[in-house]
Amino acid sequence: MPRMPDSLRALLVNLIDYAGLYPPAGLALPAVLENYETYLASPESRMLNRLVLPAAKLPEAPLGDNWRVTLLVEGEPGPLPAQVETLETFAKVRTGGLTPEAIPSSEALADFLGEAASRHIAFKATAGLHHPIRSLHPLTYAPDSPCATMHGFVNVFVAAAFAWQGAERDAILDVLNEGDAGAFQFLTGELRWHGRSITVARSSARAAISRTALARVRSRSLSRIYRLWGGLLSGAAPRAAAASHAARAEAG
Repeated sequence: MPRMPDSLRALLVNLIDYAGLYPPAGLALPAVLENYETYLASPESRMLNRLVLPAAKLPEAPLGDNWRVTLLVEGEPGPLPAQVETLETFAKVRTGGLTPEAIPSSEALADFLGEAASRHIAFKATAGLHHPIRSLHPLTYAPDSPCATMHGFVNVFVAAAFAWQGAERDAILDVLNEGDAGAFQFLTGELRWHGRSITVARSSARAAISRTALARVRSRSLSRIYRLWGGLLSGAAPRAAAASHAARAEAG
């Protein structure tokens, strides 16, 4: 794989919180803990951020020394282990669900991103961000799952970065609706999308205003996502499109 440009690295670092306890995965706690430990040891671990746990599960969870945890609380949690770095205090936007009706419109999501950026409010995007680029997918892993067009996490995070830069609503909306992986060009020092650009410094600001809790990061997902990034490098639009199609096929 070509050397990763700084603009792509800035977008990727600590991009994904792991929340495997929650739908659609709904894994048992032992499996979630085992998965998180495996992902931390993977070559793609730079993309991984915190393990998301409810406070009620904390006593049952033996935490590794190098683990980082976001704890979902309803009241005062009391004394906490050092691995708990944050309590759930972000603004939250749901970006999907188990039915087509649960997926918010691009217009509603663009309004949220613009408002969050204008007020400098950190946010967490939950549910539905299981694929890099906006495209049609099954909504669950059941054989008879309904299908719908799902928001892509590349779209959401690039749109958030442009919103932070002060882009107008129409541009934010167009980024959210982008279905071509090759339209996102990650270059040394900047990210480009249809003639617009954002520098690494501003792309890094993305980390200050947004976080994502993917409901499931499957054992192969980090590797699959990392392969897609190879196709998003400059001058690799055909490769990016092929990688995007491969990702959709594997997801199905």
